[in-house]
Amino acid sequence: MVKNKKISDFFQYSSIGATLILPLFLTHFRGIADGLISYVAICFIFDCLIHKEWEWTKQTWVMLMFAWWGWLLICSIPFGSVAGYATNGSFLQAIGVVRFLFFIIAMQQWVLRKAKYRRWLAYVITFCVIYILLNMLAQLTIGYNILGMPRYFDGTLTGPYEHPRAAAPLSRILLPVTLASCAYLLWQCKKPRGQIYTLFCLLFVIGIMILAGQRMPFVLFVFGLGIATIWLKYLRVLALATLIAIPVLILVTAFASPESFNHLVTHFIDQMSHFSTSPYGLVYVRALVMGVMNPWAGLGYDAFKHACGNPIYFYGWPFWDPSSGNGGGAIICLTHPHNHYLQIFIDAGIPGLLLFILFIGSLLVELAKGLAVTATTKNQAVQKAWCVGLFAAVFIHEWPLSSTSSFFNMPLGGWFFLLLGMGLAYSWDYQTTMKEREHNNVRN
Repeated sequence: MVKNKKISDFFQYSSIGATLILPLFLTHFRGIADGLISYVAICFIFDCLIHKEWEWTKQTWVMLMFAWWGWLLICSIPFGSVAGYATNGSFLQAIGVVRFLFFIIAMQQWVLRKAKYRRWLAYVITFCVIYILLNMLAQLTIGYNILGMPRYFDGTLTGPYEHPRAAAPLSRILLPVTLASCAYLLWQCKKPRGQIYTLFCLLFVIGIMILAGQRMPFVLFVFGLGIATIWLKYLRVLALATLIAIPVLILVTAFASPESFNHLVTHFIDQMSHFSTSPYGLVYVRALVMGVMNPWAGLGYDAFKHACGNPIYFYGWPFWDPSSGNGGGAIICLTHPHNHYLQIFIDAGIPGLLLFILFIGSLLVELAKGLAVTATTKNQAVQKAWCVGLFAAVFIHEWPLSSTSSFFNMPLGGWFFLLLGMGLAYSWDYQTTMKEREHNNVRN
């Protein structure tokens, strides 16, 4: 028993350490981040085997999650040439997906059960946000980030990267940091000073997201702020004022950073004016055709990457019209269809898509528990705002009308699973506390 406890303690504390440094490696060195996620998942499984603790399997979202993964696994079983393309190890990759699922559960049930570890992780995430913002500000003011990399050729602020990939993760992790900062300012400072500081905070982060020049992350971030006001009523007026100021900020960008304005506005208008023949439109049409032609079992894991170039899917829009063209042929093919729901539809067909939707819906229900509770102290208000930010980040990440990376792609997928697991840990702590209070009330 003593030996088992030592092993269990090693698994748990090393997993806590791996989780706390995970945001740093999601910011840089995504391969190490993937390894850390796998390590936490494996340690959690071994700990469950040691303690024979499987109560967590009774949660609705867990059952739906494994049902979806199980169906994806079945759809990925290689049947030679029946699927019409070489699987290239996609079945083994589908098996490997389980590491992310166990990582989420480990965050909720094991790694972040104590409040201090959730607080420490929040500090690390905040540090990463500040680091990315400082690099963006450096590029904006002196033309180079802290690492010496210039702005992208189209004017986009790339943050600490050579290419424009900072805005997408920033739009997610910036939500809890921004909302918690706003709650702190409003509770710490007296009116109207606190409201003025909060408004400046909101305008600053919106301005940074505009200057980042990435359309979808900007829209999703603003959408996330709107979602947050469902529970943070004190932010509604300030959020509305920020929303009204957005056109002004974009107009200022046209003079302060013409390249960012061109990427954010001009290119967007041009792309939407002929969306069906734009690069994104062609990819979506190809994905839809692939899904419609394989509606029940899909084509297995990573199907778009392997089967997009198959000529049997070369249709334009509308794809039922023979004269619509070949949809761009093989030249439009990418590694994923830039939409999670299309990706799941192609991989696992209609059953897989329905299970995925139910899984995401159950997660949002779980994350929302406790968000309606009124905060009575500054610490409670900051924690509630952080949790609302986690909910908003998960919500916008899985918003169906968006363009994003592959569901399992690093580092954006890693950020999603990290924020999701953290939100579930807060929700589980709230539910456990409420059950203990009910139990004590019954006893008394």
